[in-house]
Amino acid sequence: MKCAGCPDNKCYLEGKDCTGGRFDKDELYADEEDLKLLKVSSWLEGSFYMELTRLEEVIRFSTEMGYKRLGLAFCIGLTAEAELMRKILSRDFKVSSVCCKITGTEKETWGLKHIMEGRFEATCNPVVQARILNADKTDLNLIVGLCIGHDILFTKHSKAPVSTFIVKDRVLAHNPAGALYSKYYRAKKFKVE
Repeated sequence: MKCAGCPDNKCYLEGKDCTGGRFDKDELYADEEDLKLLKVSSWLEGSFYMELTRLEEVIRFSTEMGYKRLGLAFCIGLTAEAELMRKILSRDFKVSSVCCKITGTEKETWGLKHIMEGRFEATCNPVVQARILNADKTDLNLIVGLCIGHDILFTKHSKAPVSTFIVKDRVLAHNPAGALYSKYYRAKKFKVE
């Protein structure tokens, strides 16, 4: 599939099935939780299109799903943002939060590269973040600025569904889409107009 380069988007405009019927539509969402996730997501989009911020959507979505416990897996560099989120979300939900540096394990333990040599550097520990939130029996976990790779490990080990609230991008103020929107940056870095 090469949907990203599609010139006409007939799936969206006309209901065209470019897979040739490879997927049984009844089987796709036979799991009740998957179907509920799909229905609540679509209801939220249709009911509040261009009206709610991502944070408001998280609250509304979680309420509609009947979630009671939310987890925040956050980067230590976004501690202030995670604390604000915790305060806001705690109005409606029980919130657990886990910092990326949990366990304080020195990078040398696994032979990892330091950012600055000659000082103690704790490694991120996304597997432990997931295990702690799993133990807290969270219904939904939100990633708040975990590094690429760490976010993947966290998602892999989380028992609860995961959504990303903030994507880590140190260069573009956590807005990775900025690299796509700036034609000057694209031309300089990726040689793409």
